[in-house]
Amino acid sequence: MPAWLGRVFFSKQVSLPFLRFRMMRHGYWSSPIRWREVHRPGFRGIWITYDQDEQPDIVIYYCHGGGFSMGSSYFYMEFLLAWVRLLKEAGYKNPALFAPEYTLVPDAVYPTQLHETLAGYHYVLSIAQDPSRICMGGDSAGATLIMSFLLHLSDHPELRGQRPGLAVMISPWVTIVSSANKNTASDYLNAESLELYGRQYIGSKISVDDAMVSPGHCTDTSRWAECSPRKGWVFLYGSEEVLAPETRSLIARLERAGMEVTCDEEEGGIHAWPVAALYLGETREERLKGLRYVVRAIRERVG
Repeated sequence: MPAWLGRVFFSKQVSLPFLRFRMMRHGYWSSPIRWREVHRPGFRGIWITYDQDEQPDIVIYYCHGGGFSMGSSYFYMEFLLAWVRLLKEAGYKNPALFAPEYTLVPDAVYPTQLHETLAGYHYVLSIAQDPSRICMGGDSAGATLIMSFLLHLSDHPELRGQRPGLAVMISPWVTIVSSANKNTASDYLNAESLELYGRQYIGSKISVDDAMVSPGHCTDTSRWAECSPRKGWVFLYGSEEVLAPETRSLIARLERAGMEVTCDEEEGGIHAWPVAALYLGETREERLKGLRYVVRAIRERVG
């Protein structure tokens, strides 16, 4: 899919009417979960919760995927609303979620998106007040931003106390340009297109081997130990993914660093299957399988 077409198809103007259609199709005229747009200097995004006036007891900070060139949090809205609903069912009183709308390529390149992620996190931290209540997550390129954010914390000792409670990585794009990213018979991603999108995100002033822009190049286990969330990591990815080999390598690296890692490698699964299944799954169980796994992990780790 050309990036310009993806930007249109996944945009707010298309995604919200699509969400409304899916809700009405199943008899839902409104949702008990409220959301509002946040526009602040240096970042913008969507804040979702049941009660906007009450203190949240858990906050998800989620960055969407799309190769840095397409996608929006609005396209993920159904996925995000379902996530908050399942957290409520799991026993949280007022779960909340913030999804930043970072600038897409070619409007800006790295490190603009990292700076926006940092600004959004400080906003969430000002509401949550306790970083251990925050669970950071993302899929594909969004997961890359989360990893870059965490590595940034390791470079600034004064910020390490702000590490979140948990990180949820869905099909992370661990190494932007890698010979290990190879096409498979099942995955819809294409390794050559990924490299094209990735190089556009990196731009001409940063090396493709820089660990801050391409976290897979960080092989220092002590650095991963310093930046890892307090309660560790949760990974979900498919065995048939273009990105699966680099994901396995990162998991092994984190385990060597002594980090607590929970992993769900879906046999025969494709890229970002928990997100895709929500729209394409034939049964409720299939659609919510990935999210239920994540919510159980959050409940067990964060409490």
